[in-house]
Amino acid sequence: MLKRILLVNANKYASRWLVLTIDLMLVFQTFVFAYLIRFNFSFSFDVHDFFIQQPIVLVLALISFLIIGSYKGVVRHTGVKDAMNVMHAITLLAILLVLVVLLNNKIQFLPSFNIPFPIIIVHYLLNLVVLIASRFVFKIGYRTLISDIKHHTNILVYGAGDSGFITHSALVKDTSNRFNVIGFIDDNATKIGKKIDGVMIYSSEVLTREFVLRNRVKEVIVSIQNIKPGRLMEITDDLIAYNVKVKIVPAVDKWIDGEFNLGQIKQVKIEDLLDRAPIEIDNPIVKSDLSTKVIFVTGAAGSIGSELARQLYRCNLKHLILIDQAESPLYDLQQEFVQKESLNFTSEVADVRDEYRMQQLFEKYKPEIIFHAAAYKHVPLMEGNPYEAIRVNVSGTKLLADLAVANGVERFVMVSTDKAVNPTNVMGTTKRIAEMYTSCLSNKGKTKFITTRFGNVLGSNGSVIPLFKKQIEAGGPLTVTHKDITRYFMTIPEACQLVLEAGVMGKGGEIYVFDMGTSVKIYDVALKMIQLSGFKFPDEIGIKISGLRPGEKLYEELLANNENTQPTYHEKIMIAKTPALNAKEVTLKIDEICKVNKEIDSFKVVSLLKELVPEYVSKNSIYEKLDNN
Repeated sequence: MLKRILLVNANKYASRWLVLTIDLMLVFQTFVFAYLIRFNFSFSFDVHDFFIQQPIVLVLALISFLIIGSYKGVVRHTGVKDAMNVMHAITLLAILLVLVVLLNNKIQFLPSFNIPFPIIIVHYLLNLVVLIASRFVFKIGYRTLISDIKHHTNILVYGAGDSGFITHSALVKDTSNRFNVIGFIDDNATKIGKKIDGVMIYSSEVLTREFVLRNRVKEVIVSIQNIKPGRLMEITDDLIAYNVKVKIVPAVDKWIDGEFNLGQIKQVKIEDLLDRAPIEIDNPIVKSDLSTKVIFVTGAAGSIGSELARQLYRCNLKHLILIDQAESPLYDLQQEFVQKESLNFTSEVADVRDEYRMQQLFEKYKPEIIFHAAAYKHVPLMEGNPYEAIRVNVSGTKLLADLAVANGVERFVMVSTDKAVNPTNVMGTTKRIAEMYTSCLSNKGKTKFITTRFGNVLGSNGSVIPLFKKQIEAGGPLTVTHKDITRYFMTIPEACQLVLEAGVMGKGGEIYVFDMGTSVKIYDVALKMIQLSGFKFPDEIGIKISGLRPGEKLYEELLANNENTQPTYHEKIMIAKTPALNAKEVTLKIDEICKVNKEIDSFKVVSLLKELVPEYVSKNSIYEKLDNN
């Protein structure tokens, strides 16, 4: 009980005035010992003079401590800097004592204040030892105290470099939790067997089940800057099998104001393990090209649209207009931007299918650049609702593109998908037709039409990873449509960076495809997410193979069979060389599709889609019989 009371009081930080008082008491005691040492532990000195000198010494000590501020440090976090402050204060005290004694010898303004210099020297040395040692004794005592009270967590720090050392220091200093760093792990053979701050550095080969159980390791914190996803995956695979939590320290440039704190350590997520190098773009040309422009972002409340808006925020725009029919998420985005205060933006609840409303917005704002991210994208839903898919993805894009030409918009950047390549479903086909229509307009008017095509985006609405997280929270099972199904992935910020980059480099008429790295098996993603969440597969959470959904294919592609690419100045962005289109014929067929779509005859309108996009072959869909005609 007493220990808990002491701990609660210590958590409030010992009062700096209490620390100052203790320091003065120690100075008093060391002054007594200095006299005793000087006179061989006898009282053969003038005690009357001693008692006159003592209060003056304490006053000079008080002045020294106040000037240096040595009492202000948090004692239980005492470090080298705090010890240096104490040394400076003690040195100042000794200097003041010498000056006062010398001055008093000349003027004699303080009778009986002739302290022998050997006593001042001994006093100085005693103060150095006692005051500095007292702080470290208190620090050790505090840690011992909380060690008895709190259950400690045994931790290994993976990485014995600068980042690992900083992580270890932060763990040791943290008092809200009891962490016990039992060792460092490092792949560098020259470091193995050495110690950092008394903690042993081990080889990664010691990470066996026996070692983990013997040392009761609960967490491993990976503190290696710029670690490759493949290496992180190897480390994680070895450890999650032992029921050990794996966490990671972010890159230095993500530290808050250059300082690291424990709150920035995060659980390793599936996004960290995808075997692909992150794409980083910081092209000043993009910002300068987009600055002072009036820009439309359609579908602004969606995953891609909202991140595009955030990145455009940093480009010093003249005016940003956020357009979406989804009222609630658009309101959330608006409130996020209101907090920024400095951006000139406007939110407009509007439907890209509404010709009158769109025309009114063009006349009101006179946009110079349009980023068109509004679309229906969920494959199974659109397979059952081709009317809506055509209305938004085809008619909506056509309307917006026509208005862009009519109003002299400089640039129209459309966000497309890899599902438009050799489509097997209605959604992908409607996006391919939207690509075709904008390509047909590339020679009309001054508007440059640019298409960007990429795969699945991590964390976007309806993507597989958020779905798996919800299923894990519900206790499983995780549903995978096929054990061999694979997908390409990139993060939302990466996708939007590439969209902005392609939008600036485009000359008009291009379809830009992005290097998505290697495709990832969804079954493996599900398995790792279960393990990273601390569950055992299949005992606690299983995986259910549900079968391919309507329109779904096993493997996504970024290029059609009759396409190849040419490079650009950015290694992650390529131009798809697509076959030439008969603009007049394509436009007439699209007009026919939009007209027939109003009849709400799914088979009739889908057959027209297949005529316009002959590579569209339905998979696992009711429309497969149209391919046999």
